[in-house]
Formats: sequence, C-alpha cells, structure tokens
Amino acid sequence: MKPNVKPSNPNFSSGPCTKRPGYVLSALNTDSLGRSHRSSIGKERLKKAIDETVRLLDLPEGYKVGIVPGSDTGAMEMAMWSMLGQRPVDVFAWESFGAGWVTDVTKQLKLKDARSFVAEYGQLPDFSQANPEHDVIFTWNGTTSGVKVANADWISDERTGLTICDATSAVFAMNIDWHKIDVATFSWQKVLGGEGAHGMLILSPRAVERLESYTPAWPLPKVFRLTNKGTLIDGIFKGATINTPSLLCVEDYLDALTWVESIGGLSGAIEKSQGNLQILADYVAQNDWINFLAQSPDICSNTSVCFQLDASDEQIKTMIKLLADERVAFDIGAYKDAPSGLRIWCGATVESADVVALLPWLTWAYQQATA
Repeated sequence: MKPNVKPSNPNFSSGPCTKRPGYVLSALNTDSLGRSHRSSIGKERLKKAIDETVRLLDLPEGYKVGIVPGSDTGAMEMAMWSMLGQRPVDVFAWESFGAGWVTDVTKQLKLKDARSFVAEYGQLPDFSQANPEHDVIFTWNGTTSGVKVANADWISDERTGLTICDATSAVFAMNIDWHKIDVATFSWQKVLGGEGAHGMLILSPRAVERLESYTPAWPLPKVFRLTNKGTLIDGIFKGATINTPSLLCVEDYLDALTWVESIGGLSGAIEKSQGNLQILADYVAQNDWINFLAQSPDICSNTSVCFQLDASDEQIKTMIKLLADERVAFDIGAYKDAPSGLRIWCGATVESADVVALLPWLTWAYQQATA
C-alpha cells in the first residue's frame, strides 16, 4: 500500500543540495547587497567567509583559503593549470569527475610524464601506486559513484610532490587529514546547500611555495592567475576576489556556516551525515533488491549515496518518476555516466526523519515499477 507519511523535504539532489533545515531568505544579512565587492563591507563579508571556513574546518597553521570563480571545477582547473608540469603527475579516478581530471592532465595540458590509475564505479584504484615524488590528483569522495577514500594513510609524510584533492562533496561531511593535503577544492552548493558558481581553494604552505617558485610553460587566463611577478596575490585569500562575486551567495554561505556552528560544528555535521547513511545501510540490509554501488562499507560515501537495484533501466526510471510525481523525492536518479540506479544525498542538511520517511516510499515505488 502507498505510505501515508512523506518526507517534509523531498530535496535529495546531490548537487545543488538541499538548504539547511529552517532556511529562509529573510535570515540573510543584506547590508552588502548592491555594494561593490571592493567596498569595506564587501571585503569584510568575503573575509568573514574565508575566516569562518578556516576556523570551522580547523585548518593547520599557514593554510590559506580563497574564494575563486567557477565553482569546484574552476578551483580545480586553477590549481592544475597553475601548478602542474614541474613534476610527473599521478591521477587517480573512479568516477566521472575524476575521469575529467585525467582528461585535463593527458589531453588538455598534455603532460607527457603522467600516469592514470582508474577503477570501475563502486571500487577504488590502487593508491599504493602513488609516487611520493610525483604530484598526485584525486577526489576525496566520488560524487557520481558513492565511493570515498577510507583515509589518507597512503599519502607519504615525506612526499616531495603536491597532493591536489577535489573534495567538493566531502568537506564539512568527512574527516580529512589536512596535513596530507596540499591543495583542496570544494563548492558551496554541495555539502552546505549553498549557491553555485563560487569555488573554494585551500592551499598548504607547500602549495604556495610551488606557486611562487614555478611558472608553467603555458599561458594562464586572468581568472587562473594566483601570482604576480612570482609572488602570491595574497589579497585573494583575504577577501579580494579575482572577479566579481555574488555577495548574496556570500551571505547565503555565511548563513550555512552559522548553521554548522549551531549543530556542533564540523563534528556535528559529520555525525549527522553518517547517521543518515546508517539509516540507509539498515534498509539495504533488510531488502535484497537494493545494494550500495560501493563494494565495501569503509569506502561507502555518507553524502552522495549510490545504489544498484534488481530492476531494469526502465523500471528504475519508472520508480524515479513515481517518487517525483508524489513529491516524495526529487532528482535521485544515478548520474548520467554512472551505472543505472539511485543516488540519494545524505549530507547534514538532510534531516534523518526525512530519510526514514523516504524508505517505505522506495519500497512502494519498487513494487509498483516491477509488478
């Protein structure tokens, strides 16, 4: 029978992700709107967004955070085009976005001294192949495969190369060993449910040293330039952005950071996300027609949770349409390049009660689609 209780919030999309519980536009500070981002208030709000990010993530001393254009993709492209080429590079990929970085390295930058280690959806590549003398590129969480790295133990503390990590659906949801990371990128519209178009770039002192000591052989567009005459443009990491940001989006991000603080900070956000995953894990254990795409529990994402079903592609499409028509769950189909299935976002902005309410509807939709 059709369930009676629906999730209060049917937004289970893996990006942009749902807003924080209780979100209202009227809660945003609008004093900076209509002002220049170079004005005192504009710079203050941008700097606050940077400073609060550093504080809540508890970044190591000397790490720098900047707000850059182009979302997570822009931040990753900026890092790769600005820093790669000095050393050989190892790229690890196990889903579509990681595969995109492989393409950039091998076909766009055309680095000859590059190695690619690629795994199928649901699996991880062999990280033991990482050479500590090489630059290393990887995603912390595969948003389209539901597979995350278990830890960063495979990264050498004695490395001479840089680690460049796409962490867009991991930051504020997973424990990241920042001492192992030299460059990290993420976007506001993922874990925190912020608005799109802005990326966050985190640099270790080693990454700054690379920027100031190495000039790539290729020309850099203005939106990629982090140095001027061999010196880091420090203003980028203090609120002076490369191009014009949306101060409304900045205020939205600050609202999300305030909410993170209210639920116990980083640890509270991680705990909430892991709790949501556990609800789904219990459901999978009780139903033999649904399984995680991730091949083992230690690498199963607690944000973009991906599933394979004992159903045809058409039956899965029917399920997705039934759930959307009932306004129970929106945007939960697998990514277009991933194996057919479901993808349910379970970051901290999703309430556990909504995950619980969704489960009987999954069963109902599956029974309807496969009858």
